[in-house]
Amino acid sequence: MNQTTFDFLDSIQVTLNAGGMNTINIVLAFVMFGVALGIKPGMFVEVFRKPKSVILGMCCQLIILPLFTFLLAILLGGNINWSMALGMILVASCPGGNISNFMSSLSKANIELSVSLTAISTALCVLMTPFNFWLYGNLYLKYASISADVPQLVIPLWDVFKTIVILLGIPLCLGILTSHFLPKVAEKLKKPLQWLSIIFFIAMVVLSFWSNRDAFLKCIEYIFLIVLIHNLLALAIGFTTASAFRLPARDRRTLTIETGIQNSGLGLALLLGTSIFSGLPPHGGMLVITAWWGVWHIVSGLTVSSIFLLSERKKKA
Repeated sequence: MNQTTFDFLDSIQVTLNAGGMNTINIVLAFVMFGVALGIKPGMFVEVFRKPKSVILGMCCQLIILPLFTFLLAILLGGNINWSMALGMILVASCPGGNISNFMSSLSKANIELSVSLTAISTALCVLMTPFNFWLYGNLYLKYASISADVPQLVIPLWDVFKTIVILLGIPLCLGILTSHFLPKVAEKLKKPLQWLSIIFFIAMVVLSFWSNRDAFLKCIEYIFLIVLIHNLLALAIGFTTASAFRLPARDRRTLTIETGIQNSGLGLALLLGTSIFSGLPPHGGMLVITAWWGVWHIVSGLTVSSIFLLSERKKKA
């Protein structure tokens, strides 16, 4: 890519009024509540009796993926600019996406492990999302070859912390309490809310960019390959790590899906629904990378789940 392309990407702006920002936050909170309905305290006990899979899953999501994303951004060199790299790092710093539970169920993976990994990564993201983004974002700006007029990024850790607590912590606790004290209600709501979450997530991406649809369609050709490579890396990290440590087939599928499905909706909420990034120069590259991840990982997740499902059926045949 050339500088003209980078300038074009960074010039893309999505402005939301207060109602639009509140809608994004409400949708994200709703999605997190739906995820929490599948969480029961007993699940954690069962998973931690044999903690190997959950430990490896957390390592993939919280340590290996952000680190390898940083290295990939460096490796891509002049094919991306600083804002696209930070978009990749932001996505990698987010917890596992809630649709991963549906994908794991579809592929006959270990759904209990999937829900547990989503729950734990979501809970830990209060600390790990701002930390990983702060760490690797600053490392990239410091060590990558970028223009001198791009300022050093300093992430306001406390603002991110407060935002994630409101968007994730409260609905997560409400969902777990509902599952514990009203199990019949939670069971009836779980499946419909799972499908509604997928619909709402897609709708959130579409509505956020509807007013800028022409510019967004023009930039797809530039970001498609970058997100494809990044997502393949995430899927490969989960599958390779699980295979290297000889996890059972169901757990291997779960780690692949959990690492490849990131909660980019959180990234969008942080970018569009807060003032955290307002001090940066034009950074449309972050926006389009994060938004396209939200669309693409649904496609790749369904594809990988279908492959796993067909593989399972062939073994039984």
